[in-house]
Amino acid sequence: MLISETERMLIRPLSLDDLPVLTSILSDPEVMKYSVRGICNDAATRKFIEWCLSCYTSHGVGPWALVDKESSDLIGFCGVGPEVVGDVEEINLGYRLARQYWGRGLASESAGAVLTYAFCQKQLESVVVIIEPEHIASMRVAEKAGFSHYQNVEFHGRPARLYRMTHEQWSALHNHALQRTSR
Repeated sequence: MLISETERMLIRPLSLDDLPVLTSILSDPEVMKYSVRGICNDAATRKFIEWCLSCYTSHGVGPWALVDKESSDLIGFCGVGPEVVGDVEEINLGYRLARQYWGRGLASESAGAVLTYAFCQKQLESVVVIIEPEHIASMRVAEKAGFSHYQNVEFHGRPARLYRMTHEQWSALHNHALQRTSR
């Protein structure tokens, strides 16, 4: 089942077949530098994929596999899924790419497609993104996707920025962009 397609990627549900490649990605210390869960071995990656599968069933969304169209390789994940922040369950945008795919705009491309799916197909009311203040590249991805205002929070014992975008804000951004391109 295909969730979405971008210019360079296919976005589909993760499966246990993705375990070896995803473990390779999530065991890279640089990829996981800002992860509250830390580096993932095979067992931790399996647990993550099983959590994703349960999110698909319980919430209709979750982190999805990013597949390079040219090579058909799994290059990471991007999606929205439940995350408890404080005492509140939020729908959080998350993304991770294999290091060799950094710096190509793929995180921004996938985040845009995932947000379109979340707001148009799933009619979500709001999506948050939680980013450590030192993670400059991730903040750029969030800002390119349209997140602008944040509040400082503590997340898993670490200081973080909680950005929020409502369906209304997303619609206004995209309606404005459509008007600019139709001129």
